[in-house]
Amino acid sequence: MKILQISDTHNQHRQLANLPAADVIVHCGDFADNGTEEEVLDFLNWFIDLPYPYKLFVSGNHDLCLWDAQNIEDLPDNVYFLQDRGVTIEGVKFFGIAYNHSEILIPEDTDIVITHEPPIMILDESAGVHWGNAPLFKRIMEVKPRYHLFGHAHDGYGTIKQNGIVFSNASVLDDQYRMRHSPKFFMVNNEQ
Repeated sequence: MKILQISDTHNQHRQLANLPAADVIVHCGDFADNGTEEEVLDFLNWFIDLPYPYKLFVSGNHDLCLWDAQNIEDLPDNVYFLQDRGVTIEGVKFFGIAYNHSEILIPEDTDIVITHEPPIMILDESAGVHWGNAPLFKRIMEVKPRYHLFGHAHDGYGTIKQNGIVFSNASVLDDQYRMRHSPKFFMVNNEQ
């Protein structure tokens, strides 16, 4: 399974042209800037029209109008708003959590965790500040998913492997909100 990861587009998603082919595209939040319904609808219209078989997303701190949403009505069957919920695709178990720190909900058998925030001290530094979440770090170390996909810390962009877990920050904008980073691309099989 080919997975394409993006994050922190802040209303600049339409600038992402010629995205590579993949089976699943994941957006790790902050697709809006002011969190208005109009911004979210513009993102959803763009995201739904992308030519990927599966599309997954979580909300970020800028996606205010979705913070308390449990679901989004009328999404196509292949688009998943993973707000404290999971989905299994081709045997791979994805689980996304809301921006409001619900990391305790991550099931033990999750393969890929999708959050907006990074875990503390892992690809979380931006503008000299560590923006990571300590309880999230603790839960990730308990669950030990194969991948943890996130964004939030724009200049923390990158991928590292630690304790057998691939951590990926796919913030496509830098701290000055310029499109500087490429989407991340992973090959994942459904075997442990």
